[in-house]
Amino acid sequence: MAKLSLFERRRQRVRTALKARGALRPRLSVHRSGKHIYAQVIDDAEGKTLASASTLEKDVRGKTGATAEAAADVGKRVAEKAKKAGVTRVVFDRGGFLFHGRVKALADAAREGGLEF
Repeated sequence: MAKLSLFERRRQRVRTALKARGALRPRLSVHRSGKHIYAQVIDDAEGKTLASASTLEKDVRGKTGATAEAAADVGKRVAEKAKKAGVTRVVFDRGGFLFHGRVKALADAAREGGLEF
């Protein structure tokens, strides 16, 4: 069995803790790369994505990049789409990333947009 990196171990640990605590709520999953940030609201019981937003979407492509401002915009948009899908309470899955910078900006904007976590 291959040895997991520290990041992969942290990702597994965070996801396991979330499933133990908030199994009934959808999960707001965040992924960030060097150039973009992505967010999805996932219903793990059905295995379906209820809402998603990223800096790659056509209406914002080119204007944004890897900034906290862009992450806040993604947070607002994913909150709007989740509310349209009937989701107001979620569990925040930071996906192994530390809760600061772009990840924190996305979470704060999603809270302002109406999601509770």
